Amino acid sequence: MTLSKQPRDTLAVPRWLYLATGGATIGASALLASFVTDRAFIRYLHNWSLPGPAVDDWWTPLRWIGHSLGIVVLGLAVYLGLTGPQLPTASFTILVTFVVVRAGLPMFTYLGGNIWPALNPWRGIVSLFPSGYRSYPDALGRWPAVGGLLLLVWTEVIFPVSTIPTVLSIAILGYSAITIAGAVLFGPDAWFENGDPLSVLFRFFGAVAPVQRRDETLTVKLPGSNLSDSELITDTSDIAFVIALIWELTYSGFITTQTGAATIETLVNLTNIGVGAVQIRAVLVYTLLFAGGYVVFFAAYWYAGIRSRQRTGTYITAQRIAFRFAPSLLAIAAGYHLAHYTGLAVSLSPALGMAIVSPLSPPANPLTLSPPGWFNGLSIAFVLIGHLLAIWAAHATAYELFSSRLVAIRSQYPFIAVMIGYTVISLWILSLPGGTPPYLP
Repeated sequence: MTLSKQPRDTLAVPRWLYLATGGATIGASALLASFVTDRAFIRYLHNWSLPGPAVDDWWTPLRWIGHSLGIVVLGLAVYLGLTGPQLPTASFTILVTFVVVRAGLPMFTYLGGNIWPALNPWRGIVSLFPSGYRSYPDALGRWPAVGGLLLLVWTEVIFPVSTIPTVLSIAILGYSAITIAGAVLFGPDAWFENGDPLSVLFRFFGAVAPVQRRDETLTVKLPGSNLSDSELITDTSDIAFVIALIWELTYSGFITTQTGAATIETLVNLTNIGVGAVQIRAVLVYTLLFAGGYVVFFAAYWYAGIRSRQRTGTYITAQRIAFRFAPSLLAIAAGYHLAHYTGLAVSLSPALGMAIVSPLSPPANPLTLSPPGWFNGLSIAFVLIGHLLAIWAAHATAYELFSSRLVAIRSQYPFIAVMIGYTVISLWILSLPGGTPPYLP
């Protein structure tokens, strides 16, 4: 399901003009942002907030209710995946996993606020057992979450978890076992802060949101205001996770196009040296393309940090510069996610509703919607909006990090170049006709 797309409309303008316009939009926005040099004004925008209600009195009961609901949904998903209907669009397991957890909850998180801590079923389960037998090693950082996210995406691509409910239930059981074991061993606070990919994903996406929870109080801020927070990204593994959020959406978008499918077929044919079945070679090609592209995306951003330090001649290390500018990429990841999954969420929302109302006996032919053609325009808009917000967040970060206005402006150039590259790639993928990834079950 997540690995299929409806054919897209043919571009009404030449592709080169379309891509050049998108890249120029990002470049022009960066140029315009550079004219905003009033530090007090920038600080005012990022510090502005509207105080909301205190949540300390009702957060605990709300969390218990949310955890209980999450545990029930988790149990139903596993049970119905093993025993229920195997039609993807009628499966409670597949619909909840991909329409709610994969698409809807992240959207709610970066558009509204992070409610995952109140819903996390695994945290609710772990709270019933003694935990914290070992201290979480600081040297691990969030690398377990990075590896977990990449493994989840690889599993989604290689195995039929989005089309066969039984396979998805087995995957959920495996994820649950690892998550519960990690939380029991290291304690829930340490594990869900550092090791659990879903919790880290929602926490990072929550930094983009306008609603924040600080000191047991809800506050409303301008979207993306927290992306200049110096405490958000504190380790190389954090950068690796943010890049993984961007790359996995880029990768899954590419392989579900006709060009991506043709590329996979060509590479698989090139590896035909008389050894290994075609399916094995295909898995190898998918894996190498996934890993190789991720390394390129990560290296491009890291090199931007090095170039930024060289251009500014600052005493601040390239690593520190990379840490400070990395949160701005979360706006790009949010835009990519919204562009990638809005159509899926709209298309399968009626089927999801029927599966929730009647999870034990869903209709044999559930209703699905076909998004209109102008949804493609929305996808392009979401990508560009995410990049524009990232440009502004990077601009605000530069003025917090450097005392000289000229240095602050010059420090952004390498990162803007990387963002333009990301923009052109994502817009190019959106311009390609949809296709089905070959050789996959």
